[in-house]
Amino acid sequence: MTFRLLAVTGAVFALSSPAMAQGSLNMLCAPAADWCEAIAAGFQRDTGIRVAMARKSAGEILAQIRAEAANPRTDIWFGASAETHISAAEGNLLQPYTSPNMAGLHPWAQRVHAMSGERCVGVSSGAIGIAWNRELMARKNLPLPASWADLLNPAYRGEVQLPNPNSSGTAYTIIAGLVQLWDEDRAFDYLRRLHANVNAYTRSGAAPMQAVSRGETALAVSFNMEVTSMQQAGFPIELVFPTEGTSYEVACMSIIRGSRNLAQARRFYDWYLTPAAQNIATTVNQFHTPAHRDAAPDARIADLSRVNLINYDFAAFGQGDMRRRILARWDREIGSLPR
Repeated sequence: MTFRLLAVTGAVFALSSPAMAQGSLNMLCAPAADWCEAIAAGFQRDTGIRVAMARKSAGEILAQIRAEAANPRTDIWFGASAETHISAAEGNLLQPYTSPNMAGLHPWAQRVHAMSGERCVGVSSGAIGIAWNRELMARKNLPLPASWADLLNPAYRGEVQLPNPNSSGTAYTIIAGLVQLWDEDRAFDYLRRLHANVNAYTRSGAAPMQAVSRGETALAVSFNMEVTSMQQAGFPIELVFPTEGTSYEVACMSIIRGSRNLAQARRFYDWYLTPAAQNIATTVNQFHTPAHRDAAPDARIADLSRVNLINYDFAAFGQGDMRRRILARWDREIGSLPR
């Protein structure tokens, strides 16, 4: 991977000369580019450490870290679900670290730290919901969904967009959630039946929701915080959490094993586990549930205690063998289906 120094693109964050004396940090970042850029800017401003940041999907990051295992080019991996970080930890790709700021985190953020052998820590959370374009649904006279079962309605043929689990951590969370809600065979039977209504499997988890926002597709399955961001931007989107129950994520942060800038990586880790750093998200229209208990409250952030969340097993579904098997089954039984 090559980190370039550009001023404003989501691929890389600009560096300033006064930071040179403080060292540098190479970061791979999975959330929205605006958030990635904002935390890179905040950290550089607060510490003087220059940041080279590349924004990629969770699957792409995991593949890159694996490919670079013998010669790591990345120091910090920010964002993406706990399962992808646990899978990387299982492959000995992550560096154990316990921040002195851990005590201020919610229990769910601390649990994934323990679960991963101290190789990642939770930074935010959000739940999977069904999103739709209010204006498009009304124009096409389509019924409003309330459940997973509703998405099978023949009226939605060609109207649903989903991400592809080979590149999207969101998609893997959706599928793993359905497996845990029912069982694996029933979940894949559901996905096969749903396929008739799907118009595309996108590379990133945010893409279906963005297509719904633009009126390019009527419905999508996405994380609630992605939908809230687009609602706040003025798009006519609605969201419902499936009545049967839904999966959720704990997004994590990790230090890469063999990091060339280990001191700077640990400093970023400590910095982000503070309320001030976690409050940056809402300033750039990102409404994830923050991991720190003292982060500023915001009414636009969903109260997940009121959502019917499944008992998601991050450890089991983060295992490499489990992930590979589910992805292979999706390729064989869903991805290969004719369109």
